[in-house]
Amino acid sequence: MDAVAETTSFFNTAPLLKDADTITRKLTQFIDHNTSSLSGIVGPRRVVCVTSGGTTVPLEQRCVRYIDNFSSGHRGATSTEYFLKSGYSVIFLYRRGTCQPFCRSLPDDALLECFELTDDSCIKVQESQSEVVKRAIKEHHKAVSGGLLLKLPFTTIFEYLQILRLIATSMKIIGASGMFYLAAAVSDFYVPWETMVVHKIQSASGPLDMRLAQVPKMLSVLRNEWAPEAFCVSFKLETDKEILLEKADTALKRCRISFDKTTCGQTFDFHQYVNNKPASGLCFS
Repeated sequence: MDAVAETTSFFNTAPLLKDADTITRKLTQFIDHNTSSLSGIVGPRRVVCVTSGGTTVPLEQRCVRYIDNFSSGHRGATSTEYFLKSGYSVIFLYRRGTCQPFCRSLPDDALLECFELTDDSCIKVQESQSEVVKRAIKEHHKAVSGGLLLKLPFTTIFEYLQILRLIATSMKIIGASGMFYLAAAVSDFYVPWETMVVHKIQSASGPLDMRLAQVPKMLSVLRNEWAPEAFCVSFKLETDKEILLEKADTALKRCRISFDKTTCGQTFDFHQYVNNKPASGLCFS
């Protein structure tokens, strides 16, 4: 089965995405807003989809237990800030509960550590945190109210891939003015919805044996079908350097990825690989 057929099969058997119509409407409005005439310049604004955080794999349809791909989302949130500063509009597809743009300078428990009660029971920002909080609120409000930042949350692998498809097909219309910065930690294996138990798995049944299916490789489908002209940056993490290099090469050639950034998990060495002839006609130098 080829990548397109595997992808189609995955979506046909996945649980329906809640609020799909609302998400589609938000995407259409966001892209329309950012492809209209801007400051007298006719033509589309550069739009980037930044994915951030890790996906979960539910083990039950009424989920109690799940397999998680851990990611703090720090890279995606920070990169979103820099894209906005560089003139991009950003669709931020993020895992619920992970790092958010403009919040990396705030304390971990920002709500409790940044605010305090006054003598008359009013709430105010602590003096020591006032500048940090003021800057975060100002920058976030500027991006959102200006229609430059659209935030879409996900939790499961099913939600992530369905929303990513909606984003990619919506961005197809802007061609080479679109970009994907795929920093999310995406599950490689999952439990197909139709084979998943409905209720909580019972420990009284003894040891648990479970067969996981492979998540279809959708990078090539995104590059060839959903948004073929977009510039695409992907990320890889491996503990074996040889496997890392092989996967980076595959991403650049088979999936037509424009730029691939890899990390060796044992040494945390970083490597960058550039496709000098991406489909969009763009390249990094």
